Amino acid sequence: MSIDAETPTGSRPGGDGSGGDRSGGDPFAASARETTEGRVYTVTGGDWEDFLDDTQQEERVVINLGPQHPSTHGVLRLVLELEGETVTKARSVIGYLHTGIEKNTEYRTWTQGVTFVTRMDYLAPLHNETAYSLGVEKLLRVSAPERAQTIRVLLMELNRISSHLVFLATGAMELGSTTGMTFGFRDREEVLHLLEFLTGLRMNHAFIRPGGVAQDIPENSREKVLEFCKVMESRLPDYDKLFSGQPIWKQRLKGVGYLPLDACLALGTTGPILRSAGLAWDLRKVEPYCGYEQFDFEVPTSTDADCYARFLLRVEEIRQSLRIVRQCMDKLEPGPVMVDDPKIAWPAQLSIGPDGMGNSLDHVRKIMGQSMESLIHHFKLVTEGFDVPPGQAYTPVEAPRGELGYHHVSDGGTRPMRVHVRDPSFVNLQAFPAMAEGGLVADVIAVVASIDPVMGGVDR
Repeated sequence: MSIDAETPTGSRPGGDGSGGDRSGGDPFAASARETTEGRVYTVTGGDWEDFLDDTQQEERVVINLGPQHPSTHGVLRLVLELEGETVTKARSVIGYLHTGIEKNTEYRTWTQGVTFVTRMDYLAPLHNETAYSLGVEKLLRVSAPERAQTIRVLLMELNRISSHLVFLATGAMELGSTTGMTFGFRDREEVLHLLEFLTGLRMNHAFIRPGGVAQDIPENSREKVLEFCKVMESRLPDYDKLFSGQPIWKQRLKGVGYLPLDACLALGTTGPILRSAGLAWDLRKVEPYCGYEQFDFEVPTSTDADCYARFLLRVEEIRQSLRIVRQCMDKLEPGPVMVDDPKIAWPAQLSIGPDGMGNSLDHVRKIMGQSMESLIHHFKLVTEGFDVPPGQAYTPVEAPRGELGYHHVSDGGTRPMRVHVRDPSFVNLQAFPAMAEGGLVADVIAVVASIDPVMGGVDR
């Protein structure tokens, strides 16, 4: 592949415009030509040539699997060296979905940052919102009210269920089970309908914010949530019938993508991959947040350390999440859902109108006609944001794919100085070569599915 990249004259050492001479210029610039716009270089893919050079005069072939391949999640490129159908070398190439979200947060207020981070791991938006908000609250030295904390747990567990259902659906589709794909996306729709009822949006909610949540959940939420639990619990046995005892599914997953505990620890993997190797490491238990220590649930583990174990664990985690969701309904006590600090709480004194979206007329009439101070405060809070004391904080949560951590750095202003994310998909993807090398090409698909990477979080 060649890309014509326009570059100002003289910007590359040794380039004289004669074309075809690499000796004094960039090794990736195969040729250059002069145009009315300046010097233009033809750039080649150096990494591909280097990989091919290593395999000359051998009975091996190098192929690209992705980034357009459906089973590599659309934007993950896998470079595989094959001997027959055996993978002798595997490398993952990322960067095809880069959004610059981390950098963008530096140009927005602390509250506005939520609307960016919720789009990183787009299958776990509510975990991103919670981890981000907890970090800001740590720097502010405030805690969200108890009702807001319980709502956060409720939303995160529903989000965990929907994420694992996408794993089941896409993994089944990639391995040839269209029925499994239909089941998974059918049930995920149930979760997204419920999340839309609770927060107003199916995805990218921006509902969990520093200080609490944007607004309280609707009055009849209990009935809707319990009805969903009932439906989901009735459908979970179908996955066991379709997958767990199915010979073809077992043959495709058992013994494939083996990664023992010492390798998991060396590579920094977390989540179901680590727990499938026998370590019951779940931040909800070992470093509780949002009141998780008050909930009764189990952390499923296995010692098989293969793709099949990761599948079984995620199905069991759905069951445990349903347990937590039911407990949330019992623990949800009346109370505020945002900190009682007018300098932090945003939206400021939100009062919902009859359309369920805008401010009520009474609230608008008050801040527009009766209290100039309220109007000024509201305007400044929305446009400038609140100051966060100088310092830095790291806050991890247990996302569906593992440890999701946010490192905030504040210089005392209304915008972050730095927001860096420890995304589990990015770290877990390191384990891909260790899982895939020595197996078959067909096993690569199962391995990637078991890692369950979300490229929005990897490339961020």
